[in-house]
Amino acid sequence: MEYSPTKMKDVLQNNNFDFKKKFGQNFIIDENIINNIVDKSNVDSDTLVIEIGPGAGSLTNKLALKAKNVLCYEIDTTLKEILNKNLNHTSNVEIIYNDFLKSDVKKDINKYDYQKLYVVANLPYYITTPIIVSIIENNIDVDKIVVMVQKEVGDRFKAKPGTKEYNSLTIFLNYYYEIKKIMDVSKNVFLPKPNVDSIVVEFIKKKKLIEVNNKDLFFKLIKDSFVQKRKTIKNNLKNYDLNIIDEILKKHNYDLSVRAEQLSLEIFVELANKLEKVI
Repeated sequence: MEYSPTKMKDVLQNNNFDFKKKFGQNFIIDENIINNIVDKSNVDSDTLVIEIGPGAGSLTNKLALKAKNVLCYEIDTTLKEILNKNLNHTSNVEIIYNDFLKSDVKKDINKYDYQKLYVVANLPYYITTPIIVSIIENNIDVDKIVVMVQKEVGDRFKAKPGTKEYNSLTIFLNYYYEIKKIMDVSKNVFLPKPNVDSIVVEFIKKKKLIEVNNKDLFFKLIKDSFVQKRKTIKNNLKNYDLNIIDEILKKHNYDLSVRAEQLSLEIFVELANKLEKVI
Protein backbone atom coordinates (compact mmCIF):
# COMPACT_ATOMS: atom_id res chain seq x y z
CA MET A 1 0.00 0.00 0.00
CA GLU A 2 1.39 3.41 -0.99
CA TYR A 3 1.27 6.34 1.41
CA SER A 4 0.93 9.86 0.08
CA PRO A 5 -1.80 12.53 -0.08
CA THR A 6 -1.84 12.25 -3.88
CA LYS A 7 -2.15 8.47 -3.85
CA MET A 8 -4.90 8.59 -1.24
CA LYS A 9 -6.87 11.14 -3.23
CA ASP A 10 -6.48 9.06 -6.40
CA VAL A 11 -7.72 5.88 -4.71
CA LEU A 12 -10.73 7.66 -3.21
CA GLN A 13 -11.61 9.43 -6.46
CA ASN A 14 -11.23 6.26 -8.55
CA ASN A 15 -13.74 4.57 -6.26
CA ASN A 16 -16.13 7.55 -6.24
CA PHE A 17 -15.77 7.88 -2.49
CA ASP A 18 -17.21 10.92 -0.72
CA PHE A 19 -16.27 11.79 2.84
CA LYS A 20 -19.27 11.69 5.15
CA LYS A 21 -19.37 14.33 7.82
CA LYS A 22 -21.84 12.31 9.91
CA PHE A 23 -19.16 9.62 10.39
CA GLY A 24 -16.43 12.09 11.31
CA GLN A 25 -14.12 10.76 8.60
CA ASN A 26 -10.57 12.11 8.58
CA PHE A 27 -8.04 9.65 7.11
CA ILE A 28 -4.36 9.68 8.12
CA ILE A 29 -2.04 10.30 5.16
CA ASP A 30 1.35 10.51 6.90
CA GLU A 31 3.21 7.18 6.97
CA ASN A 32 5.64 8.36 9.66
CA ILE A 33 2.78 9.12 12.06
CA ILE A 34 1.21 5.73 11.36
CA ASN A 35 4.52 3.91 11.92
CA ASN A 36 4.99 5.82 15.16
CA ILE A 37 1.54 4.85 16.45
CA VAL A 38 2.12 1.17 15.65
CA ASP A 39 5.62 1.15 17.16
CA LYS A 40 4.52 2.85 20.38
CA SER A 41 1.54 0.47 20.66
CA ASN A 42 3.97 -2.47 21.00
CA VAL A 43 1.65 -4.72 19.00
CA ASP A 44 3.17 -8.16 18.44
CA SER A 45 2.37 -11.66 17.20
CA ASP A 46 0.44 -12.48 20.40
CA THR A 47 -1.90 -9.50 19.99
CA LEU A 48 -5.44 -9.27 18.68
CA VAL A 49 -6.01 -5.66 17.68
CA ILE A 50 -9.44 -4.09 17.44
CA GLU A 51 -9.49 -1.11 15.09
CA ILE A 52 -12.58 1.10 15.03
CA GLY A 53 -13.02 3.08 11.83
CA PRO A 54 -10.23 1.79 9.55
CA GLY A 55 -11.12 4.28 6.83
CA ALA A 56 -9.00 3.45 3.78
CA GLY A 57 -6.87 0.96 5.73
CA SER A 58 -3.68 2.99 6.18
CA LEU A 59 -3.28 2.12 9.87
CA THR A 60 -4.80 -1.34 9.38
CA ASN A 61 -2.11 -2.25 6.85
CA LYS A 62 0.71 -1.47 9.30
CA LEU A 63 -1.04 -3.18 12.22
CA ALA A 64 -1.46 -6.34 10.15
CA LEU A 65 2.31 -6.56 9.73
CA LYS A 66 2.82 -6.76 13.50
CA ALA A 67 -0.34 -8.25 15.04
CA LYS A 68 -1.59 -11.80 15.13
CA ASN A 69 -4.99 -10.59 13.93
CA VAL A 70 -6.70 -7.28 13.28
CA LEU A 71 -10.47 -7.04 13.72
CA CYS A 72 -11.94 -3.86 12.24
CA TYR A 73 -15.34 -2.26 12.67
CA GLU A 74 -16.36 0.04 9.84
CA ILE A 75 -19.77 1.69 9.72
CA ASP A 76 -19.40 3.03 6.16
CA THR A 77 -20.12 0.23 3.67
CA THR A 78 -19.05 2.43 0.73
CA LEU A 79 -15.45 1.78 1.84
CA LYS A 80 -15.69 -1.96 1.10
CA GLU A 81 -14.08 -1.84 -2.34
CA ILE A 82 -11.28 0.48 -1.19
CA LEU A 83 -10.49 -1.65 1.84
CA ASN A 84 -10.58 -4.83 -0.23
CA LYS A 85 -8.02 -3.37 -2.63
CA ASN A 86 -5.76 -1.82 -0.02
CA LEU A 87 -5.74 -4.90 2.22
CA ASN A 88 -5.89 -7.67 -0.39
CA HIS A 89 -2.35 -8.79 0.50
CA THR A 90 -3.24 -9.41 4.16
CA SER A 91 -4.53 -12.70 5.55
CA ASN A 92 -5.01 -11.70 9.19
CA VAL A 93 -7.54 -8.86 8.86
CA GLU A 94 -11.29 -9.17 9.33
CA ILE A 95 -13.62 -6.25 8.69
CA ILE A 96 -17.09 -6.19 10.21
CA TYR A 97 -19.25 -3.58 8.51
CA ASN A 98 -21.26 -2.50 11.50
CA ASP A 99 -21.43 0.18 14.16
CA PHE A 100 -18.98 -0.79 16.92
CA LEU A 101 -21.42 0.46 19.55
CA LYS A 102 -24.12 -1.89 18.25
CA SER A 103 -21.87 -4.93 17.82
CA ASP A 104 -21.49 -7.93 20.11
CA VAL A 105 -17.74 -7.47 20.45
CA LYS A 106 -17.30 -10.21 23.04
CA LYS A 107 -18.86 -12.69 20.65
CA ASP A 108 -16.80 -11.39 17.72
CA ILE A 109 -13.46 -11.82 19.51
CA ASN A 110 -14.36 -15.17 21.03
CA LYS A 111 -13.23 -17.08 17.92
CA TYR A 112 -9.71 -15.65 18.11
CA ASP A 113 -6.75 -17.11 19.95
CA TYR A 114 -4.61 -14.37 21.48
CA GLN A 115 -2.60 -13.42 24.55
CA LYS A 116 -3.26 -9.66 24.50
CA LEU A 117 -6.20 -7.57 23.36
CA TYR A 118 -5.49 -4.01 22.21
CA VAL A 119 -7.63 -1.29 20.69
CA VAL A 120 -5.60 0.84 18.27
CA ALA A 121 -7.52 3.40 16.23
CA ASN A 122 -7.92 6.86 14.81
CA LEU A 123 -11.27 7.47 16.44
CA PRO A 124 -13.93 9.73 14.93
CA TYR A 125 -14.04 12.81 17.14
CA TYR A 126 -17.78 12.78 17.69
CA ILE A 127 -17.86 9.27 19.14
CA THR A 128 -14.55 8.96 21.00
CA THR A 129 -15.94 9.02 24.53
CA PRO A 130 -18.92 6.68 23.89
CA ILE A 131 -16.55 4.09 22.40
CA ILE A 132 -14.18 4.07 25.37
CA VAL A 133 -17.03 4.09 27.89
CA SER A 134 -18.68 1.22 25.97
CA ILE A 135 -15.50 -0.87 26.26
CA ILE A 136 -15.54 -0.39 30.04
CA GLU A 137 -19.27 -0.83 30.60
CA ASN A 138 -19.45 -3.96 28.44
CA ASN A 139 -16.50 -5.50 30.30
CA ILE A 140 -14.47 -6.03 27.14
CA ASP A 141 -11.17 -7.14 28.65
CA VAL A 142 -8.86 -4.80 26.74
CA ASP A 143 -5.27 -4.67 27.98
CA LYS A 144 -4.35 -1.47 26.18
CA ILE A 145 -6.05 1.27 24.19
CA VAL A 146 -4.01 3.51 21.89
CA VAL A 147 -6.17 6.06 20.14
CA MET A 148 -5.81 9.25 18.19
CA VAL A 149 -8.35 11.75 19.44
CA GLN A 150 -9.10 15.45 19.28
CA LYS A 151 -6.52 17.26 21.44
CA GLU A 152 -9.11 18.85 23.71
CA VAL A 153 -10.71 15.46 24.40
CA GLY A 154 -7.35 13.75 24.99
CA ASP A 155 -6.36 16.51 27.41
CA ARG A 156 -9.46 15.73 29.48
CA PHE A 157 -8.70 12.00 29.50
CA LYS A 158 -5.23 12.50 31.00
CA ALA A 159 -5.93 15.62 33.10
CA LYS A 160 -4.62 15.99 36.65
CA PRO A 161 -6.55 17.36 39.66
CA GLY A 162 -6.49 21.12 39.84
CA THR A 163 -6.55 21.67 36.08
CA LYS A 164 -9.49 23.05 34.11
CA GLU A 165 -9.59 19.90 31.92
CA TYR A 166 -10.14 17.60 34.94
CA ASN A 167 -13.75 16.40 35.15
CA SER A 168 -15.97 13.46 36.05
CA LEU A 169 -15.01 11.57 32.88
CA THR A 170 -11.33 11.94 33.79
CA ILE A 171 -11.94 10.23 37.14
CA PHE A 172 -14.14 7.51 35.62
CA LEU A 173 -11.48 6.58 33.04
CA ASN A 174 -8.55 6.88 35.44
CA TYR A 175 -10.25 4.49 37.83
CA TYR A 176 -9.73 1.75 35.25
CA TYR A 177 -6.65 2.87 33.29
CA GLU A 178 -3.27 4.55 33.57
CA ILE A 179 -3.53 7.26 30.91
CA LYS A 180 -0.77 9.23 29.22
CA LYS A 181 -0.10 11.17 26.03
CA ILE A 182 2.12 9.43 23.48
CA MET A 183 2.43 12.13 20.84
CA ASP A 184 0.96 15.27 19.31
CA VAL A 185 -0.47 15.08 15.79
CA SER A 186 -0.95 18.05 13.49
CA LYS A 187 -4.25 18.50 11.68
CA ASN A 188 -2.19 18.68 8.46
CA VAL A 189 -1.67 14.89 8.33
CA PHE A 190 -5.35 14.15 7.68
CA LEU A 191 -7.54 14.09 4.61
CA PRO A 192 -9.73 16.09 4.78
CA LYS A 193 -7.95 18.40 7.22
CA PRO A 194 -9.94 18.83 10.45
CA ASN A 195 -10.23 22.15 12.27
CA VAL A 196 -8.21 21.03 15.30
CA ASP A 197 -5.02 19.18 16.15
CA SER A 198 -5.02 15.69 17.67
CA ILE A 199 -3.06 13.70 20.20
CA VAL A 200 -2.44 9.99 20.59
CA VAL A 201 -3.35 8.76 24.06
CA GLU A 202 -2.47 5.44 25.67
CA PHE A 203 -4.68 3.65 28.22
CA ILE A 204 -3.05 0.79 30.14
CA LYS A 205 -5.45 -1.41 32.12
CA LYS A 206 -4.72 -1.24 35.84
CA LYS A 207 -3.77 -4.62 37.27
CA LYS A 208 -5.53 -3.85 40.55
CA LEU A 209 -8.39 -1.40 41.00
CA ILE A 210 -8.86 0.65 44.14
CA GLU A 211 -11.50 -1.08 46.25
CA VAL A 212 -14.88 0.61 45.95
CA ASN A 213 -17.73 -0.79 48.06
CA ASN A 214 -20.52 0.48 45.81
CA LYS A 215 -19.55 1.47 42.26
CA ASP A 216 -22.99 2.86 41.42
CA LEU A 217 -22.73 5.23 44.37
CA PHE A 218 -19.10 6.05 43.55
CA PHE A 219 -19.79 7.07 39.96
CA LYS A 220 -22.98 8.92 40.90
CA LEU A 221 -21.05 10.85 43.54
CA ILE A 222 -18.45 11.87 40.95
CA LYS A 223 -21.11 13.02 38.45
CA ASP A 224 -22.99 14.94 41.12
CA SER A 225 -19.77 16.60 42.30
CA PHE A 226 -19.19 18.06 38.84
CA VAL A 227 -22.83 18.78 37.94
CA GLN A 228 -22.09 22.50 38.18
CA LYS A 229 -18.34 22.66 37.85
CA ARG A 230 -17.87 26.18 39.21
CA LYS A 231 -19.84 25.43 42.36
CA THR A 232 -18.40 24.02 45.56
CA ILE A 233 -18.73 20.50 46.90
CA LYS A 234 -21.12 21.88 49.51
CA ASN A 235 -23.50 23.12 46.80
CA ASN A 236 -23.21 20.17 44.45
CA LEU A 237 -23.50 17.48 47.15
CA LYS A 238 -26.15 19.09 49.37
CA ASN A 239 -28.27 15.90 49.10
CA TYR A 240 -25.49 13.83 50.69
CA ASP A 241 -24.35 13.69 54.31
CA LEU A 242 -22.22 16.83 54.40
CA ASN A 243 -20.88 16.06 57.89
CA ILE A 244 -19.20 12.90 56.63
CA ILE A 245 -17.93 14.65 53.51
CA ASP A 246 -16.53 17.53 55.56
CA GLU A 247 -14.79 15.11 57.95
CA ILE A 248 -12.99 13.32 55.10
CA LEU A 249 -12.12 16.53 53.25
CA LYS A 250 -10.49 17.94 56.39
CA LYS A 251 -8.29 14.84 56.60
CA HIS A 252 -6.88 15.93 53.24
CA ASN A 253 -6.63 19.64 54.14
CA TYR A 254 -9.79 20.65 52.26
CA ASP A 255 -13.24 21.78 53.37
CA LEU A 256 -16.72 21.99 51.87
CA SER A 257 -15.79 25.12 49.92
CA VAL A 258 -13.49 23.10 47.65
CA ARG A 259 -14.46 22.44 44.04
CA ALA A 260 -14.56 18.91 42.67
CA GLU A 261 -11.74 19.57 40.19
CA GLN A 262 -9.31 19.82 43.14
CA LEU A 263 -10.02 16.32 44.47
CA SER A 264 -8.14 13.19 43.46
CA LEU A 265 -9.56 9.82 42.50
CA GLU A 266 -8.46 8.42 45.86
CA ILE A 267 -10.40 11.07 47.80
CA PHE A 268 -13.56 10.34 45.83
CA VAL A 269 -13.14 6.62 46.59
CA GLU A 270 -12.78 7.38 50.28
CA LEU A 271 -15.86 9.62 50.22
CA ALA A 272 -17.98 6.99 48.44
CA ASN A 273 -16.88 4.17 50.74
CA LYS A 274 -17.63 6.20 53.87
CA LEU A 275 -21.00 7.42 52.56
CA GLU A 276 -21.97 3.89 51.56
CA LYS A 277 -21.85 2.81 55.20
CA VAL A 278 -24.59 5.26 56.20
CA ILE A 279 -27.01 4.63 53.34
